[in-house]
Amino acid sequence: MFEQGTVEHDPYDEFAHFHENAGEYGIPFHSEPVVRRQSLEVAPGRHVSFLVWGEGEPEYVFLHGGGQNAHTWDTVALALGCPLVAIDLPGHGHSDQVANPGLLSPQDNAVDVAPVIRAVAPAAKAVVGMSLGGLTTIALAAHAPDLVRRAVLVDVTPGVNADKSQAISNFVRGPATFASFDDLLARTIEHNPTRTVESLRRGILHNAFQLEDGTWMWRYRRFTGGGVIGGASTEYPDWGPLWDVLQGVAAPVLLVRGMRPQSVVDDADVAELRRRLPDATVVEVAEAGHSVQGDTPLELAEIIRSFAP
Repeated sequence: MFEQGTVEHDPYDEFAHFHENAGEYGIPFHSEPVVRRQSLEVAPGRHVSFLVWGEGEPEYVFLHGGGQNAHTWDTVALALGCPLVAIDLPGHGHSDQVANPGLLSPQDNAVDVAPVIRAVAPAAKAVVGMSLGGLTTIALAAHAPDLVRRAVLVDVTPGVNADKSQAISNFVRGPATFASFDDLLARTIEHNPTRTVESLRRGILHNAFQLEDGTWMWRYRRFTGGGVIGGASTEYPDWGPLWDVLQGVAAPVLLVRGMRPQSVVDDADVAELRRRLPDATVVEVAEAGHSVQGDTPLELAEIIRSFAP
């Protein structure tokens, strides 16, 4: 699964930090949640990994953003307190790479996550996608409309471009490796000045690993050669064609827009969404940037619950 020369050291316990998430946001925590990691073969020799929360029929499906992983939803999942599924997109987290990482796209992702959702959460009330996960949700609604009863787009529209996402792209396409965990944490703090150090530390533990030479690498950098979308290319993709796809989505659509400067959604995006889908719902979150699930997870959980009760 790893490129030659990379060895993941003693695996951390990915299920040992939920009490920290709960404590930071005042979520009652009486016992450890029931969470298990599973995977599904979506192509010969290639698997998509995912987290299953709870023991009942999953009510929601969550798709993370580029360079993230399924654990970005941990606090939202704890706040919702119901069965759900959070998927590691191909080439991210614990999922295998795609056949051609340089051509990674929302459409490719949709093809890969569809069998996972059909197998473990076919009756989910909503698919919630942030950033790349939101674009994947749009593509999924066209590819497998029966799996998307409601679509929640977290701070993304097909109007995102290189200018709007420059700060995020610069962070994601940063150094290939870091000399120490502290160096990786320092860079992450610089990019996320409004988040607590504790939450960022947890995020790194979920999203990075140590190589045999002692340096650290983001999990998504194992395969992409520097990029999350478009491989090592510096050319930013044109997501504009997904506007037409989104316009054809029959399911109710909710856009959750962060209002801090880190957001990649602007007024023009909202206007275009409303022109294309007059019945779409737009909720603005004043204290969130692009990563609404990280900045205001409790508010996001309530928004999702209200939209897809």
